[in-house]
Amino acid sequence: MKYLIISVFFILSLACSSQKPDRPNVLFIAVDDLRPELGTYGASYIKSPNIDRLGEEGIVFTRAYCNIPVCGASRASIMSGIRPNRHRFLNFDAWQDRDVPGVVSLPMHFKNNGYSTVSLGKVYHHIQDGRGSWDRTWHPRAENISGWRDYRLPENMQIEEGGTTRGYPYECAEVADNAYFDGKIADEAISQLQKFKENKKPFFLAVGFLKPHLPFNAPKKYWDLYDPKDIKLPDFMRKPDGAPDECMHNFGELRAYYSIPPEGPVPDTIALKMIHGYYACVSYTDAQIGKVLDYLDELGLAENTIVILWGDHGWHLGEHGLWCKHCNFEKVLHTPMILKAPGKKPGLRTDALVEYVDIYPTMCELAGLSLPIHLQGKSMAPLLDNPAQPWKEAVFARWIKGETVITRNNTYTEWYNNISDEPVARMLYDMNEDPKETVNISEDAENSVLVKKLHKMLSDQFESRDIIKLKE
Repeated sequence: MKYLIISVFFILSLACSSQKPDRPNVLFIAVDDLRPELGTYGASYIKSPNIDRLGEEGIVFTRAYCNIPVCGASRASIMSGIRPNRHRFLNFDAWQDRDVPGVVSLPMHFKNNGYSTVSLGKVYHHIQDGRGSWDRTWHPRAENISGWRDYRLPENMQIEEGGTTRGYPYECAEVADNAYFDGKIADEAISQLQKFKENKKPFFLAVGFLKPHLPFNAPKKYWDLYDPKDIKLPDFMRKPDGAPDECMHNFGELRAYYSIPPEGPVPDTIALKMIHGYYACVSYTDAQIGKVLDYLDELGLAENTIVILWGDHGWHLGEHGLWCKHCNFEKVLHTPMILKAPGKKPGLRTDALVEYVDIYPTMCELAGLSLPIHLQGKSMAPLLDNPAQPWKEAVFARWIKGETVITRNNTYTEWYNNISDEPVARMLYDMNEDPKETVNISEDAENSVLVKKLHKMLSDQFESRDIIKLKE
């Protein structure tokens, strides 16, 4: 009988172990200022073969949206799983540790569950944010590693007192990939993957690439992928008809660079050069992503690694006469996101509405981890099995005093008064009839019922109370 019991226990143990595969690794790829203007999103003129390949291996989210269009706040929101509101994650200088102190971040949750967690490059906006989340952080700037980064004016350029202290907003140089920071980040990621392979512990590796963020500096070979004669200005380069002044801004981030006028439109010749530079930077960073993905394959780690790629927000390239982010238009809220998970069917696409607070619970579910109680998003994991299933009615974003709701058919934004909290301006677009947002239809009588509905959705979403305790 004793031997029978032992035999049964051994058989049951084998059965259990065979049903419980190794915990999946996570490769978490962040790209700064990346628009969903990529081959896999239908932009065949963009050379992005590696991101496109990832799309073929996983699922492409065609309607993913950031919750706030600026680096610091978007990343703090993603990593905490908490939405921006009128009291937290307000701008580029947002800190998770300051705005929601004590909250368990996404990498910290993995670390607490036995994962090695490493951050390379720009993951949080502030390298020191997310205290306790990482076993290791590395950034070429923090390591005092030099990079080809022409921020300062050349000596022979003279500027008036109080003018810009940065160079041109673009650079085309005959240099190697790792002359710039993104090439160095890719090299470090490859080195880190080798270490993970050797220690055999499950890992959460976050790799944050800096381009295509300004300045649009990339090795010449990536500029050469695009013929300047093929570069075009946007079709619509002015404020939408009937739109309030609140929707516009002076794109001060770009104004800081040499050759950009302090006010007014960017000259067409410079605009075309910057669009060319942005495309070159996309292809440059795509190549670095490809190196990391190739090495993941080479090490035999890809089969058991969840890979997610996301851009922290969109970017204007002259649409509406605007540049940079910092507003509530579709071009800066709509983002690329691609997800590949072990055992899931490749080559999927979904037009389900998803938002960046959904990333944290999705990573947890795919890795078999519990969901912390503070999360405010919804796991996207079911979409990997059925990408066409009914999903969210709406997603939400905000910038300073503008709050936006995005539905299947519309984008609607309200700007509010700080004192009364009452709306002072609004805009509504039919994304089926007017995808470039050229005519504000919020004041049309036939839309009054729709406006009331969308107003209520915004009010319900952005009311000040929620389950997260704010800083004292």
